[in-house]
Amino acid sequence: MAAVEQITEGVNNLSVVDSGKKNRIQVSNTKKPLFFYVNLAKRYMQQHNEVELSALGMAIATVVSVAEILKNGGLAVEKKIMTSTVDIKDDSRGQPVQKAKIEILLEKSADFDEIMAAAAEEAEVAAVEEQS
Repeated sequence: MAAVEQITEGVNNLSVVDSGKKNRIQVSNTKKPLFFYVNLAKRYMQQHNEVELSALGMAIATVVSVAEILKNGGLAVEKKIMTSTVDIKDDSRGQPVQKAKIEILLEKSADFDEIMAAAAEEAEVAAVEEQS
């Protein structure tokens, strides 16, 4: 596959949907690392108090991992999980293909701000030690 086609495919997979939800992260199977989504979810929870993680097909495993990392770290509480199937138009076959879909709604834990402040303080101390 040519580089231009790969870039085009990557851009097509990164769908920015303005469905009125400013706190939704749509995870795709692109080359973004797992912790990109973990850190993005943390930022969304700081701004909106909750975040909705959404994925189709093979990206579902990534969404579940992100949610578990946030929950196990004490940062988030699971509010709702929704699963469904959606019809995706497959241009190569000419007919729709069903894909699994998951949406996980997480809200800030009671300790979220405290944990984030402690992590920021640790990062500052590490940065100061690195400079000396």
